[in-house]
Amino acid sequence: MAEDLGAELGADRSLLLVDDDEPFVKRLAKAMEKRGFIPETAESVAAGKAIALARPPAYAVVDLRLEDGNGLDVVEVLREKRPDCRIVVLTGYGAIATAVAAVKIGATDYLSKPADANEVTNALLSRGELLPDPPENPMSADRVRWEHIQRVYEMCDRNVSETARRLNMHRRTLQRILAKRSPK
Repeated sequence: MAEDLGAELGADRSLLLVDDDEPFVKRLAKAMEKRGFIPETAESVAAGKAIALARPPAYAVVDLRLEDGNGLDVVEVLREKRPDCRIVVLTGYGAIATAVAAVKIGATDYLSKPADANEVTNALLSRGELLPDPPENPMSADRVRWEHIQRVYEMCDRNVSETARRLNMHRRTLQRILAKRSPK
């Protein structure tokens, strides 16, 4: 399979994987190596930023929520240091608002976990020619509410107090909502 992707990958096949789930990032690194990439892993925002500054890669897969912060901070550094870097944001907390924020900052694509190596490879190499299929199931009312809250939260630069004020909601209630996973 690596031979098939060789021409698509180009001369620089460096790949930065940033995820605090150690078993996942190791499996993904092995799978991406088999596909012709040269992966380097980081398990925190700090480590991801350090690698991005020292050796900006041609490709990157960055988890959104890491123990020491937000993966979008790594995306910003990557975009500054290597504007042509193809970046995929990967997260278990899929939300339209964070997807929009990731793309605005410079991510090429956005995938929800669990994503396999084929999906990650397709996202990294995609040039945006194909539009995704429309969803089979529309969002529930709870999900639409949650998406709206996430969008306002991102618009307020992830400031809980400002978001709560704009949504006319108690700050603690908002914190509980943000701490939960998205509704189905």
